[in-house]
Amino acid sequence: QVQLVDSGGGLVQPGGSLRLSCAASGSIFSINAMGWYRQAPGKQRELVATMTWDGSTEYVDSVKGRFTISRDNAQNMVWLQMNSLKPEDTAVYYCQAFLLERSSQTWRDYWGQGTQVTVSS
Repeated sequence: QVQLVDSGGGLVQPGGSLRLSCAASGSIFSINAMGWYRQAPGKQRELVATMTWDGSTEYVDSVKGRFTISRDNAQNMVWLQMNSLKPEDTAVYYCQAFLLERSSQTWRDYWGQGTQVTVSS
């Protein structure tokens, strides 16, 4: 079994910062991409940022220059540093990992439970 546990959300004023954390554990053989998605009320889930095992990154245009993704491959962890937060960043943020599960030898996506980020004055 594989678990992703994400944390770090909260209430912050516009212009503030938050750092999200995610740890993957369990029967993991290898992880390719790890990243963050978000879903605001009434909207579809969207990719925020992702990083492959070799460090290649991708960001949605709306967060470029404000958010930074980082990762520790040895510890199966990923972080999202969010600066200059805006009200439109308000959403539930989900950690995601595309990984090879050891026993089933199957590549698939796994998700964290989500952490709420609210940007409001």
